[in-house]
Amino acid sequence: MTKYKAEIVPLNDNKIGTSAHGTATFVEESDQLTITIEMFDTPANTEHWEHFHGFPDGKPADIATAAQDANHDGFVDLMETEAVSGTTMVPFDDAPENMDIPHDRYPVSDDNGHFSYTKVVPLSKLQANFEAAFGSKDLQLDQRVIYIHGVPQSLDLPTTVAGMVGDFDAHVTLPIAVGKIKRVD
Repeated sequence: MTKYKAEIVPLNDNKIGTSAHGTATFVEESDQLTITIEMFDTPANTEHWEHFHGFPDGKPADIATAAQDANHDGFVDLMETEAVSGTTMVPFDDAPENMDIPHDRYPVSDDNGHFSYTKVVPLSKLQANFEAAFGSKDLQLDQRVIYIHGVPQSLDLPTTVAGMVGDFDAHVTLPIAVGKIKRVD
């Protein structure tokens, strides 16, 4: 059994009015990956996309901070995270092993901005799809970061905030929290 954990800290909290935070754990055992994420103080009653991001070549990913606000609009948008965090890799949705990212099957926070997510994933299927997408079946979780995304449509975002993915705009993709995944023994 191999365990990983991420302490998830706020990002863009000075602009979105909440300081989203929580934890994520990943447990690899036999052919299963158990993913558990618990978040607090996210924007209430909002769907929250969540993924791990990283570099396909295995280079260690780092969390984005306000320093990544390249266009100085006060927001660190999805595109601005890529330089330090890499690309979106695996979603934490209803079926992470399928690696189907743009859709509306992610957790929704309650009236208090809380949500809890647990999923047991067939590791071999996830690894096969990961290899097809990124050239290696090694997830290298300790080289990745987790992002939580999503703010209400009512939040006024400047046009400089990028993040359109398919039919989903920057309200869906704006990062609200991030954590470095570390192996725990």
